[in-house]
Amino acid sequence: MREPDYLDTPQGRRIAYHHVVGRRPGVVFLGGFRSDMEGTKALHLEAWARRQGRAFLRMDYSGHGQSSGAFEEGCIGDWRDDAAAVLDTLTEGPQVLAGSSMGGWIALLLARAQPDRVAGLVGIAAAPDFTEDGMWAGLSEEERETLMRKGRLERPSEYSDAPEVITRRLIEDGHENLVLREALPLPFPVRLLQGTADADVPVDWAMRLMEHADGPDIRLTLIKDADHRFSTPVCLRLIETAIDDALEAAGPA
Repeated sequence: MREPDYLDTPQGRRIAYHHVVGRRPGVVFLGGFRSDMEGTKALHLEAWARRQGRAFLRMDYSGHGQSSGAFEEGCIGDWRDDAAAVLDTLTEGPQVLAGSSMGGWIALLLARAQPDRVAGLVGIAAAPDFTEDGMWAGLSEEERETLMRKGRLERPSEYSDAPEVITRRLIEDGHENLVLREALPLPFPVRLLQGTADADVPVDWAMRLMEHADGPDIRLTLIKDADHRFSTPVCLRLIETAIDDALEAAGPA
């Protein structure tokens, strides 16, 4: 594993990243909740970008992977700011944002704030507003009371032996960063990929995003039996195709 480079953000966080120099528009990969930039999709897309001679950037949000900070202290707004600092400081011109799961939400926040920096957007099992519509909505009244009173709630995790920790800050900050409760203009090519066997992001979330967003070129592809990891060889090729399609539709930088 290569050593990353680091960016110090205006908020005082140290963000680890890998950057491939190449032709523009570049591609910025934004990972999911608790994921890091050494995951299958991130590494596969970097190799793809190198073969294409395409600029590419992958990063770890604060509290993730090799970046500074503790995961449990972070929230959507922090990770949005981390991604914005990387986008603003390390890339030039409009980029195609490829967001996986929570990374899809981060990509939408960046697109809403800086549409001029976005050449296209690819959502891979995108999970906008998941702290509200998934976490908070899925808690019992007793769990909600515990979370608000103690500031944190621990639950068994499907992906780790360590418990999943939900913090009050994560829920409250997520509420301040919702994207599906107000207008969401996306004036560039948007390609959404969603597996029908995804146990974390239901198909109707993808349909809701598709129906809610406003743009001239938004497409949703459903893949039968694909799960949330979306990392099989077939799924990885579909991500390549979606990015290629967004790049072609966006045109030269």
